[in-house]
Amino acid sequence: MLSSLNEWLWQEKFWLPPNASWADLEDRNGVVYPHPRDLLAAVPLALVLLALRMAFEKFVGLPLSRWLGVQDRIRRPATPNSTLEKYFLTKQRRPKEPELALLATQCGLTLRQTQCWFRRRLNQDRPHLSKKFCEASWRFLFYLCTVVGGLSVLYNEPWLWKPAMCWDSYPNQPLNMRLYWWYLLELSFYLSLLIRLRMDIRRKDFKEQVTHHFVTIFLVIFSYSANLLRIGSLVLLLHDTADPLLEACKMFNYLRWRRSCDLSFLIFSCVFLYTRLVLFPTQILYTTYYESIIQWAPFFGYYFFNGLLVLLQLLHVFWSCLILRMIFHLMRQGQMEKDIRSDVEESDLSEEDTTQERPQLRNGTAPAGGPRSRLTGRLANGHTAAM
Repeated sequence: MLSSLNEWLWQEKFWLPPNASWADLEDRNGVVYPHPRDLLAAVPLALVLLALRMAFEKFVGLPLSRWLGVQDRIRRPATPNSTLEKYFLTKQRRPKEPELALLATQCGLTLRQTQCWFRRRLNQDRPHLSKKFCEASWRFLFYLCTVVGGLSVLYNEPWLWKPAMCWDSYPNQPLNMRLYWWYLLELSFYLSLLIRLRMDIRRKDFKEQVTHHFVTIFLVIFSYSANLLRIGSLVLLLHDTADPLLEACKMFNYLRWRRSCDLSFLIFSCVFLYTRLVLFPTQILYTTYYESIIQWAPFFGYYFFNGLLVLLQLLHVFWSCLILRMIFHLMRQGQMEKDIRSDVEESDLSEEDTTQERPQLRNGTAPAGGPRSRLTGRLANGHTAAM
């Protein structure tokens, strides 16, 4: 059964244009072509990247965050309560007021105390700034390496400057081993991101991010197997260009370097909008839709590959709307809005808590240890909502 499925999956009509066969892509006379089995090396390489990431975050990212002044907010843990904990884990993390009232009655608590418990329990699961900084610094380093590596591989290739040349002599295009290693590194990285999904910071666009990872993996595997490395390499380089700027912007935000954060965000926005909304549709989508079939009739791989690219473009539009919203807020308020993809940490104090802890005011002034000064201290220590 497996052999029949394998034979059906690798039918030439799915992967190659008409009148082309796998025999045309067999290595001969010292000329090497891409083979799907080559990508199996991405699995162990993904595990190596995971190990490197753990070592980097522990021995480089975390000490660097401490040295630069990133401070984690001290959170008051939720009081152990088996009934509320079970509800939190199995039913709902943000119950509405009717459910809160029922839970308060069951536990012998007031409504405010129950609300406070859920706020504190939510905050316990939210990542600290140091974790966010470590993750951003790892991605910044990796994306910077892939951009530099990709430019070094493609700079002297004619199809970088003229995408229509991606289809010259297709599919009989020999494999560039430097391009293979770069491709393998990209695939391994996205596989490592999928493995780390449950451990990485979960943002509000989590579903879109997962969709993007899967689409990218399918594009890399399909383009390599069908010897579409030229156009595939352009897609990878185009997408990697803006990513180091985004991660740098996040790092500045966690450090509360506001001017650097705002400036890097504006630069990132310009690069992202230009590469994803201008270059991608006018250069990549145009050549894959029209110039790719000048010599060949459309086939299954043509529709599949372009369908994935269109899905990427839809994700670009979605993220562009978020970016434009943040730019609008920056221009209107004079400072960048918190990352609307992030989960915002809530105050863990209920009204009853603040009433009990608030000292009496004299002459309309707040004492040094009062709630207002505590809030000011938290803001000064960099504990605003982070990207």
